[in-house]
Amino acid sequence: MGRVQLALNVTDLDEAVGFYSKLFQTEPAKRRPGYANFAVVDPPLKLVLFENPSQAGTLNHLGVEVGTADDVVVATRRLSALGLQTDVEAGVTCCHALQDKVWVSGADTRWEVYTVLADAAEGDAPAVQAGGCGESSADGASTVCCAAPTSPAGSSKGATLN
Repeated sequence: MGRVQLALNVTDLDEAVGFYSKLFQTEPAKRRPGYANFAVVDPPLKLVLFENPSQAGTLNHLGVEVGTADDVVVATRRLSALGLQTDVEAGVTCCHALQDKVWVSGADTRWEVYTVLADAAEGDAPAVQAGGCGESSADGASTVCCAAPTSPAGSSKGATLN
């Protein structure tokens, strides 16, 4: 299984869910405060919405959802072999799910190749950034989960999951 993921920042989650439900003729597969995702069958698409008014109307990130953790390992090895810098995250809670993933950036865009290992209980905080999905941090800055690692310690050229 593989499908492209499109993650968008929106002003009003309820309004966006209504619009995309009509556009793609399907209801959200998961909905949490400030977050919704759709598993669209036709066209094959994982649409993720983050309520993030300060960044509304912008792309949050892109991804490819794959079927298994082994698929993430294969993608990591392929990207690394091509000389691309990869940022591996294994067993992280992001977008209200436990995931294995690899990030790669280029051409002014960041992509994740990921698999969902399990659903996270409502209220579980994302491991990637404090503040949660689309919430405000203590300093008032807007944050979203599923952010690519930013510290050099989180980056490793050619890293792989075991």
